[in-house]
Amino acid sequence: MNPDFWQGKRVLLTGHTGFKGSWLSAWLARMGAHICGIALPPESPRSLFELASVADLLEVSAFADICDTASVTKLIASFRPEVVFHLAAQPLVRLSYAQPLETYRVNVMGTATVLDAVRNTDCCRVVVVVTSDKCYENSEWSWGYRECDPLGGRDPYSSSKGCAELVTAAYRRSFFSSGQHQTAVASARAGNVIGGGDFSKDRLVPDVMTALLSEAPLRVRNPDALRPWQHVLEPLAGYLLLAEQMWRNPGKYAQSWNFGPSQEDARSVRWLVERICVLWGKELLWEVDSKPAPHEAHLLAPFALERAHLSRLRHARAQPPLHRARDAACCFAAAAALSR
Repeated sequence: MNPDFWQGKRVLLTGHTGFKGSWLSAWLARMGAHICGIALPPESPRSLFELASVADLLEVSAFADICDTASVTKLIASFRPEVVFHLAAQPLVRLSYAQPLETYRVNVMGTATVLDAVRNTDCCRVVVVVTSDKCYENSEWSWGYRECDPLGGRDPYSSSKGCAELVTAAYRRSFFSSGQHQTAVASARAGNVIGGGDFSKDRLVPDVMTALLSEAPLRVRNPDALRPWQHVLEPLAGYLLLAEQMWRNPGKYAQSWNFGPSQEDARSVRWLVERICVLWGKELLWEVDSKPAPHEAHLLAPFALERAHLSRLRHARAQPPLHRARDAACCFAAAAALSR
């Protein structure tokens, strides 16, 4: 990734009030980009967006529903972005069981709304649509998924991300690949992201830190479930690199991309809980939550294809990971300590 590339670039970022969106806003601002954000307001003052004063880093910070066609179209037409990162989403698996229609509305129609607004402009060169590693039909096998593997999803969240991939591919083939439109469109699939500033409900690491800080017992749903954990800066670095490559060579890079860690960073939920407790220097009482709960995948294998850190993209660029799983846990514990 070349920081000089981003100097002066006009970047629209949806979901800028969220966990990854706040981090990406700060990173882009540091590199000198002109940023416009559109998202719902943060759910509480205890968010990275508020704690880091992210709004002060942006030229425009608009609060609006990503499915509001008029608001999205007007903002893109007035700001005239050169690059769009679409991160706005309903990001929680368990919430998708409680609010399936809202999950599909935001994750599927929100994606279509953004792409359609871009379709009606002549300013945008690159669009990166961020979906999820859960967009695949999960067969619980031990080898990783490739970008060509079938999409699917057993729960509403995973299925909605598979649908967002289909919408993105359809728009790319129908409107952005005929030579009549200059925009290159790609999708980025990542998940199991951890790092400082994540206060979301029903996420493992925030739940662990809440239990440690309150000295309360922790209930863990699936301690032996395997997840390819990665620090938040890992996929964000990939999104930025992908956008740069699409700018220079859209025909080669305007497609779907996996972003995930190496095989050895696939660790169990139990491992991550115990690792954070060691780093925090405190014991934690935890037990398996045996109450009935919606289905969650037991095994999410790291992505396939050369076992590269960022699949084909990072393999092609020969870039090593910024943080390993053990380092990511350390970074989170340090960030939590600083925010006490």
